[in-house]
Amino acid sequence: MNEKKAKLSLKETLKNDWYAIRLGASISKSMVIHSFFMWLVGYAEWVFFDGVFMRKIVDALDQGVGFRPIFNFILISGLVFCAIAVYENYVDNVVYPLQTNRLYYGIYKKLYDKAKNIELKCYEDSDFYNRYTMAMDGAEVKIVAIIRAFFGVVIGAISTGVVFGLMFEIDHYAVLFIISPLIGNFLFGNLKNKYEFKRYEEQAPNEKVLNYVSRMMYLPDGAKEIRLSNVFSLMKKQYREATKQNVRVAVKYAFANASLNFWRITFTFTVIFEGVLLYAIYRNQVTGSISLAELTIMTSLMVAMTWILIRLFENVMEIMKNGIFINNLRGFLEYEEEIPQDQDGELPDGEFESLEFRNVSFSYKEEQTIRNLSFVIRKGQKIALVGHNGAGKTTIIKLLLRLYDPTSGVILYNGKDIREYNLKAYRELFATTFQDFQMFGMTIKENVLMGRHYDNEEEQVISALKKAGVYEKVMTLKDGIHTMMTKEFDADGAVLSGGETQKIAVARTFVKEAVMKIFDEPSSALDPIAEFELFQNIMKEGENHTMLFISHRLSSVKNCDKVFMLEKGHLIEEGTHQELLTANGSYAQMYKKQAMNYLALEKEEEVIL
Repeated sequence: MNEKKAKLSLKETLKNDWYAIRLGASISKSMVIHSFFMWLVGYAEWVFFDGVFMRKIVDALDQGVGFRPIFNFILISGLVFCAIAVYENYVDNVVYPLQTNRLYYGIYKKLYDKAKNIELKCYEDSDFYNRYTMAMDGAEVKIVAIIRAFFGVVIGAISTGVVFGLMFEIDHYAVLFIISPLIGNFLFGNLKNKYEFKRYEEQAPNEKVLNYVSRMMYLPDGAKEIRLSNVFSLMKKQYREATKQNVRVAVKYAFANASLNFWRITFTFTVIFEGVLLYAIYRNQVTGSISLAELTIMTSLMVAMTWILIRLFENVMEIMKNGIFINNLRGFLEYEEEIPQDQDGELPDGEFESLEFRNVSFSYKEEQTIRNLSFVIRKGQKIALVGHNGAGKTTIIKLLLRLYDPTSGVILYNGKDIREYNLKAYRELFATTFQDFQMFGMTIKENVLMGRHYDNEEEQVISALKKAGVYEKVMTLKDGIHTMMTKEFDADGAVLSGGETQKIAVARTFVKEAVMKIFDEPSSALDPIAEFELFQNIMKEGENHTMLFISHRLSSVKNCDKVFMLEKGHLIEEGTHQELLTANGSYAQMYKKQAMNYLALEKEEEVIL
């Protein structure tokens, strides 16, 4: 059973190597071609020098050939060696750097395109995310190493056969010394590579922690909290524990790696070098069965054979090692998305009629968060989703946008299952602001447009910023709407308050022309006055659009056409604000509690005044 697994593992490793070569060739044929010729001319030079050049010189000297023929032979050979050196220098210093950059760009473009295409749940799966980070870890370096090592193995094997034949002519038994580097590299080297990969795998989760802590220390995300609390001590504890874990893993494999490396070097270098030299001297000095000229040539050939074998086995091990590492890259790029961003299908009707959830349930990590949910949104309606935290409000929006698919049930747009539509075209029907929005290191204008292009873009952006209530603030900045957000790439970049930043995020939904506009807690960072003004503009926007929004403040949903009250993924109440108050159910109780807080706050302010 174990042998079968090992063979399967070897088979998979070789498949990974072949995958890497094909991937590299699809991006840079030049890299592949020059890798082939570099090994070809390199080994040809080596074999020629030790197997032909040296023999020619020694034979010429033994036979008393004149100086001129020897000189001409050396001169021509020198010119060939010089030309090879020029070519190798050109490839090493021009071709490889340029093509490696090209390969780097091509591979990471594929990785980023894939990352953009996979479904949201993959980023929420720690195992998948670990494999993704390992796939990104020096992918281009590993592919270049596999390409170069592959041709090193092919050309090296041919060169080994040629030198083997030349040695066999001189001494049949000397070739037995080849067994030594075979043991050193194939046995001990292979075991060492396996231990190194195990160490890498065990350290990967700890490296993620170390990278996270390092990132939090130089990004502004947690700067205030770090300075105003003791959270830094917790981060230090995380960093220290991850470092300790890495040390433990390193210690765990240290003795095995050191021992295997010692035996690899001993069998690969010491045994063959010292052994061949002693054997050749014995035959010349003791038995007299080999001439000094033959001893010189045999020694030269054995040195060549040794280094060719060493390079050959190093390349074999490089292929095996990187073939294991490349498995993460291959697995990631060949992953079949459940909801691919580029999924084709029928183009949806741009005229909104209805959006229906019909008996929809959804489970996340085996926990059911939406339960048998059914409701309909009609054209032009302003709909609010309300409920306590964890009620499933944001999950509904993610299902609606097909960031997730229901576990059971169906979501219908204009009476048709949304899974039948072209995904990109379907998502373009909606303009959405999530509560956990992200600002990017770009200008305010670019952060609002988000890569989309319109006629009169600046006017559109200004209008959206005014609706969001942040235009006046933006115009106080040095470059107005062209001001860079964050100081990530610009020392003069804007660092706005949470509420101002949220307003810019909301402006994205205002600027995009869509049949339905969705706001997920658009006022969570705003004061009551700013919230009131924002919801006025949202309601005005709803005069020409179907609207869906989530709000934690029920006073904001008074003017909605319908309110859906959720609890633990269930729809427990629906109706207008007034209808739900009259029903005196969960919605009315929540509203009254919030109203009491507002009244208490007002009374407290009156007392202070």
